[in-house]
Amino acid sequence: MTYCVGLLVEGGLVMIADTRTNAGLDDISTYRKLHHFNVPGERVMMLASAGNLSVTQSVLSLLAEGVEDDEGGRLRLVETETMFQAAQLVGRAIRRVRSIERQGFEAANLRFEVSFLFGGQIGSDPMRLFLIYSAGNFIECSGDAPFLQIGEHKYGKPILDRAVRFDTDISDALKVGLISMDSTMRSNLGVGLPIDIAVARRGALDLDVSRRIEVGDIYFHDLRERWSAALRAAHKAIPRPPYGGLKG
Repeated sequence: MTYCVGLLVEGGLVMIADTRTNAGLDDISTYRKLHHFNVPGERVMMLASAGNLSVTQSVLSLLAEGVEDDEGGRLRLVETETMFQAAQLVGRAIRRVRSIERQGFEAANLRFEVSFLFGGQIGSDPMRLFLIYSAGNFIECSGDAPFLQIGEHKYGKPILDRAVRFDTDISDALKVGLISMDSTMRSNLGVGLPIDIAVARRGALDLDVSRRIEVGDIYFHDLRERWSAALRAAHKAIPRPPYGGLKG
């Protein structure tokens, strides 16, 4: 299991991904799920993955080396002209891997499961964020719902729904995103540290933050403790339900 979240606010883009993968309770490993395709001053692009690890690694390799087009050429992700074209290329890479691996997956009775969060900015074009599905199709983040999630998203979504708007400060967006990650980790052991984070401000065309949060990180530990204390204080401050014998 995994959890990745992308938040596209007025100030820019925040991407957060855990690193835990498992093939059973006794086979747990750490793999990077948040990847960068950047040319500073020209483009900044971030890709977070969830699903079958062999599929995501194959898709990432194709995007780096080039995906075949209809004319026999190859196009790399860093060569695309717009973010929409780049999202289409990610979808094409997924379909290419599916066509190559289909027989093996069917023979092993395995499901082809993969999804990506893809966001960034190219030149003076708008910053954009997409959720790309295993069929290669995608949806785009909007100002009305300024975040997208993949993986084990149900535990972190209520926090984002209540706390994130398009005009949320980008530093606060990162903070709330980390709280949603902590909530997911507390409810699902399949999601865990280390966590990779990346932040890009609109127009900067480079990463402002690229960091891995390891076990023992002082800020993340403090965030977890403060959030837990705030929840306890909030529920104590709310009056008890005035129903039947519960009054008093």
